[in-house]
Amino acid sequence: MSRFHSFKQVSVIGLGYIGLPTAAAFASSGLKVVGVDVNPRTVEIINRGGIHILEPGLDKAVRTAVERGQLRATLVPEPADAFLIAVPTPFKGTDHEPDLSYIEAASRSIAPVLKPGDLVVLESTSPVGATEQMAEWLAAARPDLSFPHQSGRDSDIRIAHCPERVLPGQVMKELVSNDRIIGGMTDACAAMAKALYQTFVEGECIETDARTAEMCKLAENAYRDLNIAYANELSLICDRKGIDVWKLIQLANRHPRVNILQPGAGVGGHCIAVDPWFIVAGAPDISPLIRTARNVNDAKPEWVIEKVRETAEHFSRIHGGKSPVIAALGLTFKPDIDDTRESPALHIASSLYRDFGGRVMAVEPHVPSLSGSLADCRHAELHEALNEADILVILVKHAAFRALVETPLRPGQQIVDAAGLLASDVIAQQVEKPILKAVNV
Repeated sequence: MSRFHSFKQVSVIGLGYIGLPTAAAFASSGLKVVGVDVNPRTVEIINRGGIHILEPGLDKAVRTAVERGQLRATLVPEPADAFLIAVPTPFKGTDHEPDLSYIEAASRSIAPVLKPGDLVVLESTSPVGATEQMAEWLAAARPDLSFPHQSGRDSDIRIAHCPERVLPGQVMKELVSNDRIIGGMTDACAAMAKALYQTFVEGECIETDARTAEMCKLAENAYRDLNIAYANELSLICDRKGIDVWKLIQLANRHPRVNILQPGAGVGGHCIAVDPWFIVAGAPDISPLIRTARNVNDAKPEWVIEKVRETAEHFSRIHGGKSPVIAALGLTFKPDIDDTRESPALHIASSLYRDFGGRVMAVEPHVPSLSGSLADCRHAELHEALNEADILVILVKHAAFRALVETPLRPGQQIVDAAGLLASDVIAQQVEKPILKAVNV
């Protein structure tokens, strides 16, 4: 047993929104860290002490770690004592089948450099059973080594699952302070993984089995999805009944045991918008509630798009058939970050651009340039949108957009507020503002 629990070098496979902060956290604790990524540009940026994603505090942590020689990046895995796999786990097809190809590729890439006594941790949020599948891929690539599903607690290689549970914008803080669920394929695997994470985690590291750890992360995000779906469905009902949903929620939440969340343009990000489907895919016949919540939240962006179309038609009728200029405010999946993964705001803006072409501008202060379906769309500043747009579509509650509360709008300018930035109590304080129409959805 002496060969275990000695970590001189840690390797993090995948240097994205979770991998890079995790690598920086381990490096800040004094461990030598080698980050591995398939993108040469990412590797180059990190090796010169820079970052390729926006996350408060990450730039300083990476720069310091690189300058001290605690962190470096490479394209090819190298020998280490612990390997953390933090690669994407999307779904594929219309049935939302989990796509484990990135985990498989990462597993096969580290297999040649594994040695007896190493630990492999799957950090990627995954369907139940993915950690065991990873062990099988590793075993197939390295038949000279033993793995937990073959030799139990006496295996040469320890395997565990340790999902993150951090909030974008607070990642560097929450990586350290939040409790971690450590799911080992055996109790020996869990103990070794716990010893690794305790090098920097100040929260409690709680040991369990790998399948429970996998399901725990999925259950957490499905719970949040269900609550958001209730708020989003409530917003549709209130719109039909002529009720201000924001005011309604404010009043309902005065009940001591009620805490309704805020509706929005939909649900985005790689976690809440994806993870519940992993549960449904694994048990499709007994998860109707989780499936329904996903369907409600997935449908909300289309509802918002239809509201914008209705507003545009209204504008055209009262302006002699003139087509309005539309500004989509916000593209990321939540406020004040640069992450557009599974973003409903991005989907809405792209759909509006397809419908209205060059009369659509996108305002997103946290993304340096537009790409993909919006590559040719105008990337405008907020003041330009206020001066030129006939319809302002608020999709994300960025702090930079709060100036709208204090800024008088032009006569006839219309608002579709899908994010609740201009909630009823705020609008009531701005009665002099010449808002022709404000749709709170």
